[in-house]
Amino acid sequence: MKSRLTVYTFSILATLSLLSAALGCSSAEGAELQPPKERLKVATTTSLYESGLWGYLEPIFEEKYGVEVDILCAGTGIALEYGRRGDVDIITVHSKAGEEKFISEGYGVERVAFAYNYFLIVGPEDDPAGLKEMSAEDAFKKLAESKSGAFVSRGDDSGTYVREKAIWRSAGYDYEEITKAGNWYIEAGRGMGPTLLMASELKAYTLTDVGTYLTYKVKTELVPIVDKGSILLNVYSAIAVNPERNPKTNYEMANNLVNFLTSPEIQELIGNYGKKEYGISLFNPCAGAEPEE
Repeated sequence: MKSRLTVYTFSILATLSLLSAALGCSSAEGAELQPPKERLKVATTTSLYESGLWGYLEPIFEEKYGVEVDILCAGTGIALEYGRRGDVDIITVHSKAGEEKFISEGYGVERVAFAYNYFLIVGPEDDPAGLKEMSAEDAFKKLAESKSGAFVSRGDDSGTYVREKAIWRSAGYDYEEITKAGNWYIEAGRGMGPTLLMASELKAYTLTDVGTYLTYKVKTELVPIVDKGSILLNVYSAIAVNPERNPKTNYEMANNLVNFLTSPEIQELIGNYGKKEYGISLFNPCAGAEPEE
């Protein structure tokens, strides 16, 4: 028969063992608690996120650098504002004018282009406005003059929305007048994916990046209508937040992400992304060789 002391000692040891497991303490092998992982906060555009590119690259970066990445997905305008407020360490966006202003104001260190694709005007297969094979400017002009097809705009200060307004200007229109032009022009105020779904439901046209379009293609009845012209070039850049403006930024890890995105290995992965699923790449690598409009 066991003595009372033996039973009492066993009870104490069992209790300590259970407490140790519950509190995540050292294992039976004596392993110590791991310190919390370093974190990197990234603001990125909806197109890089909704296309799945970030979901593909994020775990590779985290494993390589032993860091936890927090992704904030928003339109380019909001992503830039996150950078201005110091809410993130780095931004990955696609609006060159906005990016250059962000840097000139002292919020960002350097604009580093790492990938590009193209914008498309997509719409119903029967192309009711007859825009097929036109330039983007001529297509917008015909939409405005004929009003024979509805157009759904992002309307959300995204890089895509900025480019849409640039096309209207290039076509000779005051954008503020376009927004008042009639029921054919609709502002969604949503991300690219929901905007595509809305355009499909309304049998309307919209401007989209090719990556998000291909990702959502099976969910819509939209087809590419206009896909040529230098004004449709869409370049993505990474900008580390300036530590002089925001001393709390994780500038070292932000630089690691810039180097990661522009490294030969990751550039190759970016160039191959989407080929298996869609037959073409959703993005083209361009580190050190940014294409010009």
